[in-house]
Amino acid sequence: MFYFADWGYLLLILIIPLIILWYRRVGKKYEATLRYPSLHAFSRIKQPTARLKIITLFGLKLGGVLLLILALARPQKGSEVREYSTEGIDIMLVLDISSSMRAIDFRPNRLEAAKSVAHDFIEGRHNDRIGLIVFAAESFLQCPLTIDYGVLKELLNQVDIVSEKYDGTAIGMAIANATNRLRESTAKSKVMILLSDGRNNAGEIDPRTAARMAAAFNIKIYTIGAGKLGQAPYPVIMPGGFTQYQLMDVEIDENLLTDIANMTGGKYFRATSEKSLSTIYNEISSMEKTEVKVKDFVNYTELYHFFLIPGFILIALSSILSLVVWRRMP
Repeated sequence: MFYFADWGYLLLILIIPLIILWYRRVGKKYEATLRYPSLHAFSRIKQPTARLKIITLFGLKLGGVLLLILALARPQKGSEVREYSTEGIDIMLVLDISSSMRAIDFRPNRLEAAKSVAHDFIEGRHNDRIGLIVFAAESFLQCPLTIDYGVLKELLNQVDIVSEKYDGTAIGMAIANATNRLRESTAKSKVMILLSDGRNNAGEIDPRTAARMAAAFNIKIYTIGAGKLGQAPYPVIMPGGFTQYQLMDVEIDENLLTDIANMTGGKYFRATSEKSLSTIYNEISSMEKTEVKVKDFVNYTELYHFFLIPGFILIALSSILSLVVWRRMP
């Protein structure tokens, strides 16, 4: 960015055409001349054209004056600097890994579909700390809050269905664990996204009690019920080691998930397919925007000396040529 700090001096440039006009009409009369009755004696003498010398001297002075005017206007070069400050969001993903997540009403199954959509959700966030908690009959911290999305996605990829020993659905314990991870956060917004496909049937903490705890720490919970309406095919390992698919009722406690969301200022969603699940995560992402503040600063560098010094040089050169090299006869 090029800028004149005292641009008003540029108006002085308007006098240059007046100087040229004055010189063409009046100034020539002041040039030194010698009168001879005839030019015949000089016709065979080869000499530099005096007219060219005069124009050169005048041009040097005029160029010097122009450069001095530009120097007075204080030319500056500005470099723009942008300062970004972000107010990020702390987000804890809470994912059900009970055995019912093997149901294949989502492709390839509920858990893998949820992992894929969560992966895309993580990639779409910037400057936010995101963590991951998985739960079944118990709750486990898979990844603490982090901005290292590469590590987070790797740990997400390692998530699998819980073993039979830990099977169950402890929604209250999962909320309490996530609340414990978010409660001391100083982020602008604290968010929990809880996905489950069943009813709370394990754990020592009631889900609504856990939700009230989260609300006390200003934690907003978005709940997602994953599963088609009615029945869904579920893989069952039969004697002999082969897999048979049986239809099982989809039992999602929508009233509970709705209450949890409403108690914390969040929202409940029902996902019946991979596409609808992806749409839900995108909607949550759009509602929880990270605020980015941008301030513009411009640093200026003074350039007047690039005009001032050459201007004086041109005027000095004009004087030297006029008085020493191309001396005029008195």
